[in-house]
Amino acid sequence: MNYRLFITALLIALCALGVQAQSGRRQTKPTSAAPVPTPTPEPTPTPKKTEKELELSFFVGVSRHDSSFGLPLTYYDAVLRGCADRLHAGSSVSVDTTDRDFNRSDAIKKAKSESKAYVVLLTLSFDAMARSYDDLILDFVVFEPVTAKVITTGRSYQNATRKGPIVVGPPSGGTVGGIYRERLLQQAGEDAATRILKAMHLNVDIRK
Repeated sequence: MNYRLFITALLIALCALGVQAQSGRRQTKPTSAAPVPTPTPEPTPTPKKTEKELELSFFVGVSRHDSSFGLPLTYYDAVLRGCADRLHAGSSVSVDTTDRDFNRSDAIKKAKSESKAYVVLLTLSFDAMARSYDDLILDFVVFEPVTAKVITTGRSYQNATRKGPIVVGPPSGGTVGGIYRERLLQQAGEDAATRILKAMHLNVDIRK
């Protein structure tokens, strides 16, 4: 009788050990972490014109008929082209020009008739101590639309890196040729436009 009880107790103990061993071999699977979403880069915003640029434009003219100078008409065309091109390239605003004579009285009338366009008057003249075309200077005046109030004035020279008139030598000696002179005057027009843009706090990054 005691022997049977001993055998029964032994069998129960062995069964218990087997169950415990099985449970020990079972491993809890780790909980997988939720995937971290990859941040989507925001698209680079397209540069937009400032509100000021959207509201304004320029009208550019040159005083051409000064009988005391007798300058070639191509000289006036050069400063007009240089100024207008730089105004557009430096601010992306609309720029209109006139190839007719455009004096101060015309500029004031034009400005008063405009609602958004600033009127730029360009005038070629000689320095007081002028001895040749090398001493040509370019004066500019900007009039506000509606009121014709003067916004800014200034002076540009054939060599924009200098603050005053200089004698510019020809590329290879002799007299400065017409085409070379026109290029110098075009640069003077470009310099005038850059000064105007800076005075009006507009963008002056020139597009290539």
